[in-house]
Amino acid sequence: MEDNKEEVVSKNFIEQEIDKDLAEGVYDHVQTRFPPEPNGYLHIGHAKSILLNYGLAQKYGGKFNLRFDDTNPTKEKTEFVESIIEDVKWLGADFEDRLFFASNYFQEMYDCAILLIKKGKAFVCDLTAEEIREYRGDFKTPGKESPYRNRSVEENLKLFEEMKEGSYKDGERVLRAKIDMASPNINMRDPVIYRVAHMAHHNTGDQWCIYPMYDFAHPIEDAIERITHSICTLEFEDHRPLYDWVVKECEFANPPRQIEFAKLYLTNVVTGKRYIKKLVEDGIVDGWEDPRLVSIAALRRRGYTPESLRMFVDLVGVSKANSSVDYAMLEYCIREDLKLKRPRMMAILDPIKLVIDNYPEEAIEYLDVANNLENPELGERKVPFGRELYIEREDFMEEPIKKYFRLFPGNEVRLMNAYFVTCTGCEKDADGNVTVVHCTYDPETKSGSGFEGRKVKGTIHWVAASTAVQAECRLYENIVDEEKGKLNEDGSLNLNPNSLTILKNCYVEPSFSNAKAYDSFQFVRNGFFCIDCKDSREDHLVFNRIVSLKSSFKITK
Repeated sequence: MEDNKEEVVSKNFIEQEIDKDLAEGVYDHVQTRFPPEPNGYLHIGHAKSILLNYGLAQKYGGKFNLRFDDTNPTKEKTEFVESIIEDVKWLGADFEDRLFFASNYFQEMYDCAILLIKKGKAFVCDLTAEEIREYRGDFKTPGKESPYRNRSVEENLKLFEEMKEGSYKDGERVLRAKIDMASPNINMRDPVIYRVAHMAHHNTGDQWCIYPMYDFAHPIEDAIERITHSICTLEFEDHRPLYDWVVKECEFANPPRQIEFAKLYLTNVVTGKRYIKKLVEDGIVDGWEDPRLVSIAALRRRGYTPESLRMFVDLVGVSKANSSVDYAMLEYCIREDLKLKRPRMMAILDPIKLVIDNYPEEAIEYLDVANNLENPELGERKVPFGRELYIEREDFMEEPIKKYFRLFPGNEVRLMNAYFVTCTGCEKDADGNVTVVHCTYDPETKSGSGFEGRKVKGTIHWVAASTAVQAECRLYENIVDEEKGKLNEDGSLNLNPNSLTILKNCYVEPSFSNAKAYDSFQFVRNGFFCIDCKDSREDHLVFNRIVSLKSSFKITK
């Protein structure tokens, strides 16, 4: 008898909840959204949220919206709006024509506030922000009702209209929901839902001088857009009762439901906007897209790919419990993505000259070199070879240590893709530093010629001096000191003084001369590098090291 077993596909808890809602007829479609506040650049944690929401919409044949929660003009900028749109598109989350702004719904939000006042569910309060905090109580003490809580509907409508017309100063009056000052959930203790703010808005200009609070605006935005599942992170779990209260009391049909998941935390990286803003303002980093940061723009500039971030998010998974993920997992993902896609090129980061004394002085020959030995589909290229080469300084040692198999007097090595050479000596400057290494070559040992004679243990890479292109290479480490932890005792960032090393005197193959911004390559032995999108020019190539070649991280299967 044939064994018919259906393949069991494991679903995360969010998918299980969506399946249940669809089966029970709670919703007849799935619509998700990514709702960033445009008050900074997105970081790696936001990538998880973007890809999760977009992935759910794709899986259920639904739609995905990009909506800016732009209800706080004090911190928002058009610069952040533009960078977020670019990030979401780059990640491959297609919102099609569904780009929305919370500010486009200000009239609807105002109408909802009027409805709540008329229902006796909201009131204008004259308490100061400090007094409101004091009256709210804490987890052990119930809240105390505002003396303005029982104003009549008519008075509240009049005062709220005056707030809208600009009759009051910032902070002079607020509109509060009337819920339950004895609630064990502090968010339900008559939260502020509107405040006065005489500030121009990046989208609506000076049209409004009152702005809704996030916890009031957000559920209304979701409801207007017919979002079915409001997927957010765990810090909003305690806000869910207020979310549900708003959509219910504002009388939305088929209101959305909120489901929380765990945030993505990476070990010893800086994601806090306050910290990054200070790093930017103090000139410690080169803007929000500095490759030492983990903003999406910074990762893109450093050379990470959308595919690598998608792989990373898949590996991290979706859970209900907060946890930290080692940065090495992210590095593993970019290595896995690039290793078969990118050509393996020769570049010398710390050069010293190698002279082959018995090679014809003016001769240049072009060697056939495979672009990637693990992926023959990438083809071959011609690499120039001559009498004078650049090699890495560490590939020569006048007095070698034990098990050193590279160049030293009397030792023979293979020049990668070229010939066997034997070191004959070196030149030094007045301080005793080696400036030139000398060797001879064996013309019978050309790579690919079928030579099967003697064996050598060492192989080194090189770049022909006469055709080499000078370049700048930037090596990155974590912006904070991983061994000492992210923060000092005073709460400031514990910065790593070696987070950026700039090597200005590097040499690369002439094949690099046509490289464009974001193009990436594997540099033999030195790691994966990409062309810097900001500083690199045709006459001055700048490479960012994306990641080194070795990793301590392993996937357990």
